[in-house]
Amino acid sequence: MTTPAPAHALTTTRVLRSEWHKLWTVRSTWITVLTAAALLLGVGLLMGATYTSDGGDSDVDTVVLTLYGSQLGGIALAVLGILVTAGEYATGMIRATLTAVPRRLPVLWAKAAVYTTVVFAVSFPTALLTFLTAQFFLSDTDQAASLTDDGVLAAIAGNAVGVTLLGLIALGLGAGLRSVPGAIGAFVGGVLIVPEILGMLPYEAMDTAVRHFPTQAAGALGSATPLPGAASPGAALLALLLWAAAALAVPALLLKRRDV
Repeated sequence: MTTPAPAHALTTTRVLRSEWHKLWTVRSTWITVLTAAALLLGVGLLMGATYTSDGGDSDVDTVVLTLYGSQLGGIALAVLGILVTAGEYATGMIRATLTAVPRRLPVLWAKAAVYTTVVFAVSFPTALLTFLTAQFFLSDTDQAASLTDDGVLAAIAGNAVGVTLLGLIALGLGAGLRSVPGAIGAFVGGVLIVPEILGMLPYEAMDTAVRHFPTQAAGALGSATPLPGAASPGAALLALLLWAAAALAVPALLLKRRDV
């Protein structure tokens, strides 16, 4: 007969539950998630309602057109990822957390798991709703499409995956830098701006590298048709996974080597 775990025993489930409660008991979580969803839906409806077939956007992929708002919503969710980790250092609550979980690394993995689950669970249904609602306005235009069209559903899911992994990179930056302003600056500068600057350099090797940077890879995942000069969906997904893994590996190493 198996002896039940003591009531005070530390388990993976309890660490996950703790991080889940910490995430949802902070007001900024609700504000950020609702803001991200509203931006995605609002911009999508605006694009659908104002689109005309002779407006010059007929060459834009339908999924990209209707989900333009994911760029703004993704930034909001990236900020949430930073708050999940760096926010605890700002308040000092991280000391109590790591005292309760002295092995430390389970805290980082639990934060990443809870955040990933929440962001994808919000992003995918919202993207799906945005696409379907925008198509109500686009039904009589050259951007009319349905979920059964080739690549459409995969692109909507890819959009949500891209937003989620970009947010996970932000979470890793927050955990590594332990500063909310510093991590936001690193995300905006390093993830959003630097690739755009590097892409202007007249070197073919640089163009090849930049297409595998996080934002560019996320864009390739969210398109139903291949984007010119973009990575393939498989290569883009692999690149994003590697960026996210690297962003988490650095704070994992620092947690084992550095004091709180």
